[in-house]
Amino acid sequence: MGGCCPPMDLLRSEPMQLVQLIVPIESAHLTVSYLGDLGLLQFKDLNADKSPFQRTYAAQIKKCGEMARKLRFFKDQMMKAGLTPSIKSISQVDINVDDLEIKLVELEAELVELNANGEKLQRAYSELMESKIVLQKVGEFFHAAQSRATARHREIESQSTGEESINTPLLRDQEMASDPSKQIKLGFLCGLVPRDKSIAFERILFRATRGNVFLRQVEVEEPVIDPASGEKVEKNVFLVFYSGERAKNKILKICEAFGANRYSFDEDLGRQTQVISEVTQSLTELKTTIDAGLLHRGNLLQTIGDQFEQWNQLVRKEKAIYHTLNMLSLDVTKKCLVGEGWCPVFATKKIQEVLQRAAFDSNAQVGAIIQVLHTKEMPPTFFRTNKFTSAFQEIVDAYGVARYQEANPGVYTIITFPFLFAVMFGDWGHGICLLLATLVFVLREKKLSGQKLGDITEMIFGGRYVILMMALFSIYTGLIYNEFFSVPFELFGPSAYACRDLDCKDAGTVGLIKVRDAYAFGVDPVWHGTRTELPFLNSLKMKLSILLGVAQMNLGIILSYFNANFFKNGLNIWFQFIPQMIFLNSLFGYLSLLIIVKWWTGSQADLYHIMIYMFLGPTEDLGENRLFPGQDRLQQVLLLLALVSVPWMLLPKPFLLKKQHEERHQGHSYAQLETTDESFFQLEQSHNSHGHEEFQFGEVFVHQLIHTIEFVLGAVSNTASYLRLWALSLAHSELSSVFYEKVLLLAWGFNNVIILVIGIIVFIAATVGVLLVMETLSAFLHALRLHWVEFQNKFYEGDGYKFFPFSFILLGDEDE
Repeated sequence: MGGCCPPMDLLRSEPMQLVQLIVPIESAHLTVSYLGDLGLLQFKDLNADKSPFQRTYAAQIKKCGEMARKLRFFKDQMMKAGLTPSIKSISQVDINVDDLEIKLVELEAELVELNANGEKLQRAYSELMESKIVLQKVGEFFHAAQSRATARHREIESQSTGEESINTPLLRDQEMASDPSKQIKLGFLCGLVPRDKSIAFERILFRATRGNVFLRQVEVEEPVIDPASGEKVEKNVFLVFYSGERAKNKILKICEAFGANRYSFDEDLGRQTQVISEVTQSLTELKTTIDAGLLHRGNLLQTIGDQFEQWNQLVRKEKAIYHTLNMLSLDVTKKCLVGEGWCPVFATKKIQEVLQRAAFDSNAQVGAIIQVLHTKEMPPTFFRTNKFTSAFQEIVDAYGVARYQEANPGVYTIITFPFLFAVMFGDWGHGICLLLATLVFVLREKKLSGQKLGDITEMIFGGRYVILMMALFSIYTGLIYNEFFSVPFELFGPSAYACRDLDCKDAGTVGLIKVRDAYAFGVDPVWHGTRTELPFLNSLKMKLSILLGVAQMNLGIILSYFNANFFKNGLNIWFQFIPQMIFLNSLFGYLSLLIIVKWWTGSQADLYHIMIYMFLGPTEDLGENRLFPGQDRLQQVLLLLALVSVPWMLLPKPFLLKKQHEERHQGHSYAQLETTDESFFQLEQSHNSHGHEEFQFGEVFVHQLIHTIEFVLGAVSNTASYLRLWALSLAHSELSSVFYEKVLLLAWGFNNVIILVIGIIVFIAATVGVLLVMETLSAFLHALRLHWVEFQNKFYEGDGYKFFPFSFILLGDEDE
């Protein structure tokens, strides 16, 4: 909007108007699309009483939602495959929504089929891999067991003699072979069980079969891919021998419960070799098939990724267009759509041009009509900001959006906010550090604006120009305070003071005499390090805080006059602005005058005594505390004016509002006699809704009483609140001094390189962590409070609502 709009004016929001659009149905879609590109019209929902399913374009929104779901599915698949969708589509291909819908259905079906086939193949591959491991491990067990049995048999035969011994088996093999009923037939099951369940698996098997099983487990060295979950799991190969069908059934159920995968095993050695060979060959073939499938899937996802951003933008635009069309109402003939919306006055001609272009491009027989509606509804607030002013406007909007066309504090915040921050953060060394850090964001803003940043980084980047101004003002106030990491420099000439004697080495100002003109700019460096430094700077900063606070509060009250004058509210001028100015300046304006006169004359008068006895003893003689002739009489007049201004604020306004209401009510009663029937009905309708509302005098009076008490007490508390400028400035200065003297200088005094390096590291860490991060945040929050409470409550209503035009640019930000 930057180049197409009239010059920016932030003082008051843009003049707005309510317009009505009558658009033929055949050109409605294109019209709304062009208005979204323009981004200067905020539509009103004329179908608020209808549910989303009862609206005209519910089916189209459902279709767009389905396409958006498919695109989200594609994005998830690309992220899993390690692909990132192109930010800008490689080839821009014109495609309409219907074609895109068909294409997305085909792509989704193909991708789902590829995924399903890939999962089946992967599961088969994993099962074959597990089967191969089981064949190898169980084969090794059987081979080892057979070798041991053969060796044992030979040993027994070699040791056997004609005589019976205690070790001779009671049953000979021949006897057992001759009696089949005496043979023991053992069955076995083998497979893989997760390692973390193996101990429980063994325990349950033992208990379920009462120990009538023989179990062996072998750990698999590397994790294997589980066929069911597709994840890598550490497993053990198990082999369990059992006797009887009941035991077998129990073991099968336990295996199923523990997720143990069972695989068949042939005891025949030759058959084992053949099976392993077949499994290995199948694995090779499956691996080739899986790789080909993954390559095809990757190519498909890459093709989708190249066009993803274009498709996504198209779907989001279509969905936004139909959402907006649903806010329009169908005309009685069902041939036109009627819509209402707010737009800036300057945008009327642009909207007319857009409507004409849409009608022409859609070959509509009738063009769209735009007409201005007159309404008493409060329009939205719209400020045209740029990248510099937007952050300052956001600070104001965080408190409350300005009422339509009331004075905007954002204009003054651009200067006052960073300045009050700098009063608390005054150190030109720290200001330079803050400036350098901010310049990184400012100089790289084009690159960073297109990147995804973290929450805190994004917040800092958004307020980079606020921080830039804060840094510049901190350098300025730091030069005034003459502090560079708490160290003073003679930047603007030599000090105005010198030692009285050549051997003068006092740590105070006792031996100093003024030898030249006052130091050109800021605090004379000779004050730093003296015994009187703290009392001097305390007095200076405290008085500066009061002067700045009274000045800013006066600015707020003056802005309330401009608001009242703009809205033609004479009561607020005579019974709010004038008494408030009198009350504030009779007390604290007078205090500011005394501070300036005391500085100018170099008087030793006690301002605390003057202000206290202005109330306790207004007729008493000031004596040595008199700063100028006629001060006693002036104080009495100012005190009287302050007392008079309180009832002036409180009493007249409620009575005058009641009188105005009665006159308006009486005027409406007489006006009805001269109206026609139709207008009489309309007027009576509005009269019943507004004119016959009783004037709640009690509520108005109580409201005015609260407002008066709030201002009178607030004048005192708000002035005291500005003393935070002095307190935080003092805290910042003292912390900086402590880090410099007790860390850096202390480390320097040891004449040890290691201690010096450690001291420098601690000094840098403390400066960055405490002074450049925590103190910055603290001063920022205090400056924010001074603007929101002490300044803005003097004039700012902040009960408006923002202008949110239908714009595809804003739509992209919201979706993200």
